[in-house]
Amino acid sequence: MAEQRLFHTIAEQLSEMIEKGVFPAGSRLPGERELAERFDVSRVTIREAEIALQAVGRIEIKTGAGVYVCEEQPLRPGKLPDVSAFELTEARSLIEAEAAGLAAKLMTDETLERLRELLAEMETPDDAVSTAADKQFHALIAKASGNRAMLHTIETLWRMREELPAVKRSYEAICDDDVTARSREHKDILDALEARDPIAARTAMRQHFLRLISSMLDVTEREELLKVRQRATESRQRFLTPADE
Repeated sequence: MAEQRLFHTIAEQLSEMIEKGVFPAGSRLPGERELAERFDVSRVTIREAEIALQAVGRIEIKTGAGVYVCEEQPLRPGKLPDVSAFELTEARSLIEAEAAGLAAKLMTDETLERLRELLAEMETPDDAVSTAADKQFHALIAKASGNRAMLHTIETLWRMREELPAVKRSYEAICDDDVTARSREHKDILDALEARDPIAARTAMRQHFLRLISSMLDVTEREELLKVRQRATESRQRFLTPADE
């Protein structure tokens, strides 16, 4: 039993080293003897750890050629994938639109009243309050869909929005960019839900995300133009400024 726990521990440590780049994708792991000395365990324990890692797709054991780190690594349970703000918003437009369509048919008066309250909170000047209300608005619609798998998926997408630094920055930039549009779009979603109209609810939610993608493209374009101007200014200063005599 102790030996079994030990090879699990070694497998976990090797996994962490692979994730940190100590053993990069495609690289060859050190031999059993070297790893056994490094971790102060038997070669049998190393072999068992490598078999366990191969089973989950971390490494590939090539008979006669050694052990190699797989180019494509599986995600740890709960670990978020590295996605762009555009990819995330595209996924949200597809999934949350369908959630809104389902929710429209199941919407209760109590849920609608809470959505009205959240819409009012979204229009406050306090960014923290507004963002929290925005999240609750979408979460409540997802819950009202009656589909727990869809709710879990949407909650995970929101984790990406909040926990992936680059995505979070992109969303903050566009939220500051057009507060009025966000409020109007959420009002359209609420109107469709109040009408218990699945098609209108689905369309309003999708339009909301299409506008977000468009705003992201505008922000990206402005940032790239700013970089181009900055490089041009630096070039002028370097090549067109007369040298001191």
